[in-house]
Amino acid sequence: MPNQTVIREKYGSIARSVTQTGATACCDPAMRCCDPITKNLYDAGEKSLIPENAVLASLGCGNPTAMIELKPGETVLDLGSGGGIDVLLSARRVGPTGKAYGLDMTDEMLALARENQKQAGATNVEFLKGEIENIPLPDNSVDVIISNCVINLSADKDRVLREAFRVLRPGGRFAISDVIVRGEVPDEVRASMLLWVGCIAGALEENDYRTRLHAAGFTEVDFEPTRTYDLEDARIFLTEAGIAVDEIAPQIEGKFLSAFIRATKPAAACCGPDCCPATTGIQKGSQQ
Repeated sequence: MPNQTVIREKYGSIARSVTQTGATACCDPAMRCCDPITKNLYDAGEKSLIPENAVLASLGCGNPTAMIELKPGETVLDLGSGGGIDVLLSARRVGPTGKAYGLDMTDEMLALARENQKQAGATNVEFLKGEIENIPLPDNSVDVIISNCVINLSADKDRVLREAFRVLRPGGRFAISDVIVRGEVPDEVRASMLLWVGCIAGALEENDYRTRLHAAGFTEVDFEPTRTYDLEDARIFLTEAGIAVDEIAPQIEGKFLSAFIRATKPAAACCGPDCCPATTGIQKGSQQ
């Protein structure tokens, strides 16, 4: 299982590296396993809209903001927001009447994200400290949940999905990028590949992920592959791990990938005290 202390320490070191040296996240030798997964996820236009350090600290496996429609006035929550790249991009799209929250458990990442927010002049953004298994927001308070290659790091994914469902408003959308596995893979190979793909990972098999989303209450679950990781991507890492890469090729080719995962919280049949946005205590566009 992923170790939260190790995750916090590793991502804290990345934030310090970006802040102190301006080094990109995956130029850090300790995080070489992330490369090339985090490359080329954002286009030049997107990068020009946000501080450079928000880009340098990005450790995702996709670009969720490019694959979900965000409307002016909506409230967005990014689970595991890191240096804030997806929060800041979302904040621009929901506009001054909307709100973008970032949730992260790492102090150094939160400090970096808040500095990036300051540099960007984003007034409709708030970064919260906490764990994605215990989201510090009220029920029915968010229109859209995004996340970028973070849920695979959780040791209790069912709780994460239940929490996401809880804070979404009826009709709210779950729209994340994550690493998944398709089909059966030998345990030893799976463990080594997942260490490479997610750095500290516990990626779910696609059908298992789908089942857990439905169990949490979500409907309209959809998986859209965005990149398949091949042997050449992981050859050096697997060789150093003592795995005969060419021999295991038939067992893993095409089975490790990033995907954009969509799901919906069913709309409420009525607007009573348990489902109306006005009862949540959060006003869109306001700073808490």
